[in-house]
Amino acid sequence: MDLEAAIDSIWECCEQGIHYPAEWKGKLSLDDAYRIQLGILQRHLDAGQRQVGWKVGLTSQAMREQQRVKEPVFAFFLEEAAQDSGTVFAFDDLIQPAFENELCLTVGTTLQGPGVTDAQARAAISGVAPSLEVPERRGEFGADIAMDIADDAQAKYFVTGAETRPVPEGLDLSLTTVEVFINGESVDRADGSAVMGNPANSVAWLANKLSEFGLVLESGMRVMSGSFTKQYAIGQGDHIESRFEPFGTVEAQFQ
Repeated sequence: MDLEAAIDSIWECCEQGIHYPAEWKGKLSLDDAYRIQLGILQRHLDAGQRQVGWKVGLTSQAMREQQRVKEPVFAFFLEEAAQDSGTVFAFDDLIQPAFENELCLTVGTTLQGPGVTDAQARAAISGVAPSLEVPERRGEFGADIAMDIADDAQAKYFVTGAETRPVPEGLDLSLTTVEVFINGESVDRADGSAVMGNPANSVAWLANKLSEFGLVLESGMRVMSGSFTKQYAIGQGDHIESRFEPFGTVEAQFQ
């Protein structure tokens, strides 16, 4: 595998709005895919864009079994991905949008793996915000998980409500609850234990996984924990509201 050639090819396709280019389908290992994703991230950084965070996906055992992978996945967010609660999105500008209900965790202390423990990750979290991830389903997710990763694992936007900072000492994030409303109708309830047992555990996993590629989880980065609930499709005109206890509410509109 000529990784630089793959990065060049997939970067050029993305610039043209082409996702999941046929020439690479079925040809990438998971390691290749992460290195391509990180190579594309570096292209963005070289072009003057700024990274603000990461996402952790497939955090539930059921989802990993469904996609036939042994562990979660990660992807990056650039500055333009971060949106405030109440944002009104142009539906037609998105590719098959969906939403997930997550906590956005700000890392206040740089974490360098391997060997970062769940307790160390929890201690490093300096802020927590109720959040919606708004991924784009740019291909058939799960049909080729390596291509999914290379395509930044569906990442597009994340929407955050008011951040709780500092996080109260001893607060157990696994006890966080969410109630989800679509167009005013309650459609789901869940708690933080659905996310790897505790959303803070996503941060530990991410720090340790990044170390495999010579990276650290830097102070100031925001980490989308993984969803408390299943992923929901979004229709034009939908209003989404998710109420997280004890962190507050986040909402978005799609017109």
